[in-house]
Amino acid sequence: MKVSYDSEADAAYIKLSDETPNGGTELGEGIILHSTQDNRIVAIEILDVSKKFSVEELYRFEVERAEAA
Repeated sequence: MKVSYDSEADAAYIKLSDETPNGGTELGEGIILHSTQDNRIVAIEILDVSKKFSVEELYRFEVERAEAA
């Protein structure tokens, strides 16, 4: 996973896979889900990110593993 932030566009891009996206679907105001032709999610894009989060929060991760059932 790779997170990048473009300060000029005020957009964050969270890359989940090296696969090339075929298109995007806007889930909500400024939140775009990018997927392959066969609907595998490869990235999440957040527009006007500084209005939604502090930029520092984008680079702070907390990994939580679910316990096996």
